[in-house]
Amino acid sequence: MSDYRKAYVAGGCFWGMEQLFRVRPGVRDTEVGYLGGKNEHPTYQNHPGHAEAIEITYDPTQTSFKEILDYFYRIHDPTTLDRQGNDRGSSYRSAIFYQSDEEKRIAEEVIRIVNNSGKWPNKVTTSLERKTKFWPAEDYHQDYLVKNPNGYTCHFERFDSFLKAPEQA
Repeated sequence: MSDYRKAYVAGGCFWGMEQLFRVRPGVRDTEVGYLGGKNEHPTYQNHPGHAEAIEITYDPTQTSFKEILDYFYRIHDPTTLDRQGNDRGSSYRSAIFYQSDEEKRIAEEVIRIVNNSGKWPNKVTTSLERKTKFWPAEDYHQDYLVKNPNGYTCHFERFDSFLKAPEQA
């Protein structure tokens, strides 16, 4: 597991994002939590400024940070500021929490690709934020849609990949 990497993204309610990422090729684990806010030990009832985020543990020999971001932009609407579906507020913002200058560069590149694709009618509002401490959410939020298969989600695959296929590059 020491060769695995982690990525941190937020795009609305963390349940739906986790459900879709958990089955992606190369993804080894997912955990929902809070990131980017003002308080330590945030809870669902008290997480000012934190986004509902997911920690994605992945095998870089099977997928890349760029491919994770590509999928991220396919399963939520990154053009709605602080909103996904019925959920509103900064907790539901679209954000990429980068851990290095290289991840930030890749995120900026993918945002350009998504904006230039014309698939979304408006420009991406995703914030790029340096990763701070990730706080795991309460146990009842982990694997929520596995435990509650009829639970609410506004996440679904909307588009094919924004990235060019290798043979077209």
